[in-house]
Amino acid sequence: MKTALSETAVGAVLSQGARSLAAAGLPAARLDAERLLGWALGVDRLGLLIEPLRQVSPHAMERFREALERRRRQEPIQHILECEEFGGLVLRTGPGALVPRPETELLVEWVLEREGREGPWRLAVDVGTGTGAIACALAVRVPHLRVLAVERSPAALALAADNIASLGLRARVELLAGDLLEPVAGAAGTVDLVIANPPYIRSADLADLPQEVRDWEPGEALDGGPDGMAVHRRLIAESPRVLRPGGWLLMEMGEGQAADLSAAMEAAGFEAVGVQQDLRGIERMIAARKR
Repeated sequence: MKTALSETAVGAVLSQGARSLAAAGLPAARLDAERLLGWALGVDRLGLLIEPLRQVSPHAMERFREALERRRRQEPIQHILECEEFGGLVLRTGPGALVPRPETELLVEWVLEREGREGPWRLAVDVGTGTGAIACALAVRVPHLRVLAVERSPAALALAADNIASLGLRARVELLAGDLLEPVAGAAGTVDLVIANPPYIRSADLADLPQEVRDWEPGEALDGGPDGMAVHRRLIAESPRVLRPGGWLLMEMGEGQAADLSAAMEAAGFEAVGVQQDLRGIERMIAARKR
């Protein structure tokens, strides 16, 4: 059943939309309503808020109503809007890839700090690139860096290709189809950085994820195996073959995984293992250097 929207002025429509989303249990109901109505009207959030008496056209009202119903079903707002901001870039998003998250922006910033101290780096590999968020952000921020973006999902590859093209990065971001580091075997011993946001949720915990994650985002981007670290361990084992001596492996990880991954990195011959927290104080990123 469609959400009833009886008013036509922006301010009143927003209030009705926010109440509808709140009734569906969405915690950021007002913000979601603002983003969806702005999208329906083709204006940014500020343009929306400074004209509360502006009339919403029938066409925009229908777009907003349909978007509300999708959001009430817990569909991620990034799928409805088909975009998300990441590191100052606007990226196309969709159900074929994980929605880019703020925690991963911190991973990019950590790379930039290291590159500033130890660079210039020339070649990076972004494993499991998804929308291409990490690869594009690194290429924009480090103009001398070439990035090989690897992905095995056809749907994610299509999203990444669109983002690389729309940002004008085709000359420096090369998209490769395949599993983990397999497509870059020919770059053995030449890579400065391997970076990844691997799936890190334990298989047994997937059912406990929020509905908008569990039901709408790709399972292969979430399921990290029995202990959540299956892909991390493969990257730790495979990365030394492509990294140059002194090259770095940086990964996002799940809560409580730092000790096990640190031990695995040291056992694989890495040194200078370090851990970084996210904005909530959770150990979220891990880095190590090839001897």
